[in-house]
Amino acid sequence: MGEPIDRGRRQLLTAATTLTGAVGVAFAAVPFLASWKPSARAKALGAPVEIDISKLEPGSMLKIEWRGKPVLVVRRTPAMLEKLGGHDDLLADPGSERSKQPDYATTAARAVNPEFFVVLGICTHLGCLPASYFEAHDTVDGLLGADWPGGFFCPCHGSKFDLSGRVYRGVPAPTNLEIPPYTFADSGHIVIGLDQSRIA
Repeated sequence: MGEPIDRGRRQLLTAATTLTGAVGVAFAAVPFLASWKPSARAKALGAPVEIDISKLEPGSMLKIEWRGKPVLVVRRTPAMLEKLGGHDDLLADPGSERSKQPDYATTAARAVNPEFFVVLGICTHLGCLPASYFEAHDTVDGLLGADWPGGFFCPCHGSKFDLSGRVYRGVPAPTNLEIPPYTFADSGHIVIGLDQSRIA
């Protein structure tokens, strides 16, 4: 009890212990916080995808993958666009009021530029892949009917969609095909995953 307390030494030891503890916490926190970041694969899956549409012929379609889902890009002809207004009475949601699409895709064409139709190629019933039957009067074992104006047909359960992905009445699919967010980078390129309204 006779030794005097060395306050300077005590402060040095307290500071060294505090600093060592802080460094230890920081080293422990780095991998913990890093685990919250999405992986490179996850980032790539969610990243926007640019599509070259400069060589896409009128009346044809290309398919790409975005976020693990098929995206269809159809270059509609003037004749295809003319067919969009003549069968609203056959559609379950002609105005796309109950369907998922960006605000700029709520017209009959459901597109930023009516010539290019961009849609997720997934049936809204059970997630099957609808096939394209763009020609009027195309038939699938008589299932499409003589008044078929062209569009998409899901062979799994018989759901029918027009050339804007709008669902017909009386089929299993409850809503129109989903329109993903997209924008035109220029006249020959579309970027899927960037919302046109947010960059305008």
